[in-house]
Amino acid sequence: MTPTTLFKSLADETRLRAVLLIVREGELCVCELMSALNDSQPKVSRHLAQLRASGLLLDRRQGLWVYYRLNPQLPGWALAVLNTSLEGNAAWLEDNLSRLQHMSDRPVRSVCC
Repeated sequence: MTPTTLFKSLADETRLRAVLLIVREGELCVCELMSALNDSQPKVSRHLAQLRASGLLLDRRQGLWVYYRLNPQLPGWALAVLNTSLEGNAAWLEDNLSRLQHMSDRPVRSVCC
């Protein structure tokens, strides 16, 4: 991951919010991100595909759900940027987190292999 790749990946507000929510929660599925971001499935999935293609996120399938998490191979500097961005922008994510916390029928995760 290069700085250019990271910052281009985060240059879109939807992608940035999705990544910061994933950083905070550890892992989220498409339906959780749809609820938190208040966006349609095609839009959220398109952005997640871009983040996956850039190497920032990995996905896994569990039954009907596809879950996204940070790539554990990200360099330390990239993780530091993401964690600092999350810590410094809690108020910016308040509405997203509230929608996520009040989401009904959130999927139940099993332990990732």
